Amino acid sequence: MLRFTKMHGAGNDYVYVNGFEETVPDPAALAVRVSDRHFGVGSDGLILILPSYKADCCMRIFNADGSEAEMCGNGVRCVAKYVYDHGIARKEEITVETGAGVLSLRIFPEKGRVARVRVNMGMPRMDRSEIPMVGPEGRVVGEPFPVLDRTFSVTCVSMGNPHCVIFVDEVDRFPVERYGRAIENHPAFPRRTNVEFVQVVGRDELQQRTWERGSGETLACGTGASAVAVSAFLNGIAGRRVRIHLRGGELELEWSEEGPVYMTGPAVEVFTGVID
Repeated sequence: MLRFTKMHGAGNDYVYVNGFEETVPDPAALAVRVSDRHFGVGSDGLILILPSYKADCCMRIFNADGSEAEMCGNGVRCVAKYVYDHGIARKEEITVETGAGVLSLRIFPEKGRVARVRVNMGMPRMDRSEIPMVGPEGRVVGEPFPVLDRTFSVTCVSMGNPHCVIFVDEVDRFPVERYGRAIENHPAFPRRTNVEFVQVVGRDELQQRTWERGSGETLACGTGASAVAVSAFLNGIAGRRVRIHLRGGELELEWSEEGPVYMTGPAVEVFTGVID
């Protein structure tokens, strides 16, 4: 029997397993099983909360298709909530080891439990080779990118995982699945990519939909929102602080002049259960 906790950050939901107490021999297979929304628990993937020699805990994330990802901004906020609420690290400043490095998080508890978390998402990586993306060296900012029957203007950023950001006029009506799937698997991205479709609401306000690598469209994406904030600034669309509306809620982003991106948003525990 395997105990788990279902959590979400702005609707980006995962099944979490406490690796301090539980053992998962094949996390990729388990991710596929639990993510199924008809025959499983239902989630965007699986996250293991594990001991770490470098930080208060380690996070490993597996997408719904079983592939392992480097990082998830919404997921790491929920990890912070879990380790605080469950007594693994009962402090308001914690560190989490991820595939994108060790991240620092600030916890905002209310009545002894965590409601919101601020994450230092680290420095955006903007050189093509760091994303990675095929082509000449340099940044990819507003670059023409033909796919299927259209040519988009794309800006690509790595937040420890790859993102391709596209600004569109009406994001609610945009065919995210058609173009998101095609761009995710485009040969230009040797490790595939996440794709963000973004509508400008105002100078400090954006609306985002995300096609996540290995999971399809999700209600929110924290690393994606971070990449969007950086891309909006690079394209002169927004300042360094923006509020981003996602289908599952809102996130606050700041790309500091010092370099790191900071993200603040909710973390919610939904229920606990046992898998046979």
